[in-house]
Amino acid sequence: MKEVALLGATASGKSALAIEVAKEVGANILSLDSLSIYKEIDIVSAKPSIKEREGIRHFGIDEITVDTYFSAATFFELYHKAKALSEKEGKHLIIVGGTSFYLKAMIEGLSEKLTPSSQTNKKVEAKLKNLKSSYNFIEEKDLHYAKKISYHDSYRIAKWYEIFFESGLPATQYFEKNQKKAVLHNIPIFDILIDREVLRERIARRTAIMIEQGVIDEVFQLEKKYTRTPNPMKAIGIVESLAYLDGKIDKKMLQDLITIHTAQLAKRQETFNKAQFKNAQKLLKEDLKEKLLSIF
Repeated sequence: MKEVALLGATASGKSALAIEVAKEVGANILSLDSLSIYKEIDIVSAKPSIKEREGIRHFGIDEITVDTYFSAATFFELYHKAKALSEKEGKHLIIVGGTSFYLKAMIEGLSEKLTPSSQTNKKVEAKLKNLKSSYNFIEEKDLHYAKKISYHDSYRIAKWYEIFFESGLPATQYFEKNQKKAVLHNIPIFDILIDREVLRERIARRTAIMIEQGVIDEVFQLEKKYTRTPNPMKAIGIVESLAYLDGKIDKKMLQDLITIHTAQLAKRQETFNKAQFKNAQKLLKEDLKEKLLSIF
């Protein structure tokens, strides 16, 4: 059994490429994506449909409900499950890193899990009301951590404060005091190289398709069932659709905002991947497919 990791910005075509390769070499796929893991978030997450998966077994897609809490440790568990089943079936494993933070965690390991108390959750929620101020505090207390995130990164800001309130230590100090356990070792990592203008066009086209497929109705149903409280209800595509449902923006602005915010996300993903995976081989999709096939 062989394993590879495939990275790429949102809308770069990594999921489709992984499926193409998996079909040819006999592999399962583990998707590391912070939205595709949820059931019912289908259009917003742009997860491959059952038909698009072409019979390839996927892990990390449709695993939990919208109101279920998860962390990087969840993907560790999914990886162990995917690896065990792949070995049993005599198949390879392709790890597709939509949210490549989880791949980084799997390579470097996780410290002992902290379960935030209800009191901590309330404190964290208060901190998220002013991200810039909360980020500035992290800069003062933990510059190493602050350099790896932006003040827009509500998820990682929340994680920092969870650790801080529960342990009394800045995250970096906490990680230093708690041994990490990695699950991936010496895995080949590849990154799709794509022209920025081409990526923007792909994002704009995908956004238009999302709206045609009924993203507004999907978000309406999600809000009706789960309210706006769960963390995924703050994701790109959902927030803008809620603004449309509130009558704050029209449909054109909805499409424009989702496109803009997704492009901004893609840029952050590219920056993160470049900084965190210096040994990743960056290739155009056509060359990348050939390279992946040669490995298996």
